[in-house]
This record gives sequence, structure tokens and C-alpha cells, in this order.
Amino acid sequence: MKTTIMAIALEGRNRFAPNLQEILTKHGCIISMRLGLHEASKDLCADRGLIILQLSGEEKEISNLKEDLSKIEDIKINTMCI
Repeated sequence: MKTTIMAIALEGRNRFAPNLQEILTKHGCIISMRLGLHEASKDLCADRGLIILQLSGEEKEISNLKEDLSKIEDIKINTMCI
């Protein structure tokens, strides 16, 4: 069984987060694990975010997720299968 890992880097995190969340919810049945990272401290909440997903769907489902995500401005997506 292969595991697909998707990394999503988003500039403008504060502006695009609602749209991103909507897409991830739409494709939630293929997301086994989600990890969201952004730099945060008392004085800073970075506008750049990184999300790591472990996906368990078929190739077509993963392709559909990537296609939907690609519609968001300032997003970079990489996947790897292990």
C-alpha cells in the first residue's frame, strides 16, 4: 500500500484560509492526517503557512484535490508517494 504526502505552502494565509479550509473539508474523506504550521509568537502571526497532508485516496481523488487547491492564489503544492 502506498502513502501519499502532500505539502501545501500558502502565502496570504490570513486571506485565503477560509477558501483553503472549504476545499480540505470537501476532500476530507481522503485526508488521514493534517498538520498545519505557521510562525507564531506573542508579537507575530506569520502570513505564510505550511500544511502537510497524509492522503489515502485513489489517484483521481488526489488529483481532484490538487486541482481544486491550484485555484487558490499564491499556493505551492508538492506530493510524494512512499
